[in-house]
Amino acid sequence: MRYRQRESTDQEINMSPLIDMVFILLIFFMVSATFVKDMDLEIQRPKAQSATPSSTKAVRVYIDARGDTFLDNQPVRSWVIQSRLREILRLNGESTVLVITDDNVPASKLIEVVDQCRLAGAADVGVVTEREGG
Repeated sequence: MRYRQRESTDQEINMSPLIDMVFILLIFFMVSATFVKDMDLEIQRPKAQSATPSSTKAVRVYIDARGDTFLDNQPVRSWVIQSRLREILRLNGESTVLVITDDNVPASKLIEVVDQCRLAGAADVGVVTEREGG
C-alpha cells in the first residue's frame, strides 16, 4: 500500500443564499417604509368626486365621530392644536396638514380645526375624503 498525499482543498462558504436573503430583506424594508399607518380610529370619511391622492409626509390631525381631536397620536383640545402643530411643523420642516375627519362631525368643528391649523403656519390644509363612485 502506498501512502498518497491528499491535495489540500480549500473550503468555501457559499455566499449566494446570504446575498439572496439580504436582497429580500432590503426589498421588504423598502416596501414597508413607504406605508403610512393612520391612527386606529373608526372614521367614516366624507366622499368627494374631486378627491386626489395626498402627500405621505403631511402632518395628520384626526377628528373622530364624537368630535375628539388627535394630533401626533395623542388626544388634544382644539385650543392647543395651534401651539403643538406649530412646533411639529417647525421640527419636521413640513408645511402640509391633512385633517382626517368622520363624516358625522359638525362643520363648525371641522372649520375650527382647519382654522387652528392655518394659524399654526401650515401652508396647505386639506381634508381627507374617499373617492366617490359614479
